[in-house]
Amino acid sequence: MRTLGRYWFPWAAALLAVTMVAAGWPGLAEYDSDEQFRQVLSEQYDDWHPPAMARLWSLLHVLGGGAGPMMALQIVLYWLGLGLLAGGLVRTGRPRAGALVLGIGALPGFAVWQWAVLKDVQMVAAMLAAVGTVGWWRLRGERVPWAAAAFAIVLLGYATLVRANALFATVPLAVMLLPRGRWPVRMTLALVGMAAIIVLTPLIDADLFGAAPSGVRTTEPLFDLAAIAVRTGDADATGIDVAGIAALRRDRCVKTYFWDTLGDGPCADAVEDLASRPVGAMYLQLAHAAIRHPLAYAEHRLAHFNMTQRWLVGRGLMNDWPPSQSQPNKLGLGDPGRLASWWIVRTEGLADTPLGWPIVWLALAVAALVEALRRAASPARDLALALVISALALEASFIAISIAADLRYHLWPMIAVALGVVLLVAEAPPSRRVLIASLAAVGLVVAGGIVARATLPPAPSDYPEMLTS
Repeated sequence: MRTLGRYWFPWAAALLAVTMVAAGWPGLAEYDSDEQFRQVLSEQYDDWHPPAMARLWSLLHVLGGGAGPMMALQIVLYWLGLGLLAGGLVRTGRPRAGALVLGIGALPGFAVWQWAVLKDVQMVAAMLAAVGTVGWWRLRGERVPWAAAAFAIVLLGYATLVRANALFATVPLAVMLLPRGRWPVRMTLALVGMAAIIVLTPLIDADLFGAAPSGVRTTEPLFDLAAIAVRTGDADATGIDVAGIAALRRDRCVKTYFWDTLGDGPCADAVEDLASRPVGAMYLQLAHAAIRHPLAYAEHRLAHFNMTQRWLVGRGLMNDWPPSQSQPNKLGLGDPGRLASWWIVRTEGLADTPLGWPIVWLALAVAALVEALRRAASPARDLALALVISALALEASFIAISIAADLRYHLWPMIAVALGVVLLVAEAPPSRRVLIASLAAVGLVVAGGIVARATLPPAPSDYPEMLTS
C-alpha cells in the first residue's frame, strides 16, 4: 500500500497523458507544423525550422496518423516530467506540493498547447521530462543513476536543437542541475556551452540532418537594422539605402510585433541588398548601427520586449492561444479531436488575463530568485533555482534576440517559474519581506497591464490585421 502511494502521482500523470492523447488525436497542426511536415513528406529539409524535429517526425511518420505520433510524444514527455517531479515530492513527504505540480500541468494556459505540434511545445516537453527525471532522485538527495542522467542529457540535447533560442534555457538548466560547482565555474560552463552550441548548430543541421541553409539566421539583424533605419534615416549606419528607407516608411514595413513584413513583397525589396549579405556581415552592420544610434536601437528592442511580454499593450493581442482547428492543408494533417477543440474554445478567454502575460511570470521569477538565493542549499531549493535561472535566462534573451511575440515562446519560462515557486514554498514559507515585495511588484505589473488594456486601442487580433496595422 505504501508503494502504491509512492507511485500514485506518476500513475495519475500517466492517466492524464492518455486522456489528453485520446482527446486531441490526431493533433493540432498550425502553419509551422505544416511546413515541417511538408519537409517530412518531401524528404528535403532546410533550417528555417530546426531540422531535428522534422527528422524525428520522419521516423515517427511510419506509424501514420499525421501529426498524431508527435503530439503523443510531447504529451507523454510533458506528463512524464510532471509526474516524476510530483512523485519525487511525495517521496519526501510533500503530497500537497505534488498535487500542485500536476495542477500546474493541467492549467489550460499550459495544457491546451500540448495538442499543438510545434517546436516550442516539443522543447517544453523534453525539458520537463529531463527535470522530472533528475528530480525523482535529486529531491531525496540521491545520486541520479547513469542511465537516468543519460536520458536527461538526450532530452536536453533535443530541446536545444529543436528551437533556435533554446540554448538560453537548456544550457543554464543543465549547468544548474550539475551536482556540484561554484558559481564562477557554473557561469563559465554556461558561457562556453552556449558559444559552442552557436558554433556547432549550423554544422549539425547541415551535416547530421542534411538541412539546406534558408537564410533564417539573417532575420534578427534584418529586423533590427530596418527598425533603426526607419527611426533614424541613416543609410550608412544601417546598410539600407535612402530609397529603401523611404519605402520602409511608406509601406509601414517595420512592425513592433514581428519581422514578417520584411520577408516578402515590397518591404522585402526595400532591404534586398542588405538581406543578401552573409550573416556575419549583417551582425557587424547591426553592431555598427547600434553603437551609432543606441537610443533608436534600445527604443526598438524595448518596444518589442514589451510586446513579447504582453504588458503595456491593447487587449486581444494575437497568437495568445492555439486555434481549435488545424491550418487548412493538403498534407493529410487533420483537425484535433472534438473534445480538445471544445476545450480550446471554452478556455480561450483566459488568454488575455494576467496568467497569460509573460511579464507577470517574469516578476514572479525575480521574486523566486531572491528567495532561493537567501536560502541554504537543499535538494528542493537547488532544483527550484535551476528552473528559475533557466526561465530568467531565456526571458532575458528576448531583450536582444527575438523577432516575433507569440505567447508560445514563453511557455517554458512560465511553467518553470510556477514549478520553482511550488518547490520553494513546499520546503518553507517565503520570508515576510520577500513576500510583501513580491506581491507589490506583481500587483504593479498587473495593474499596469490592466490600465493599458483599458486605455489603449485593441491590438491586432489576427495575422492579416497585424500586417496592415
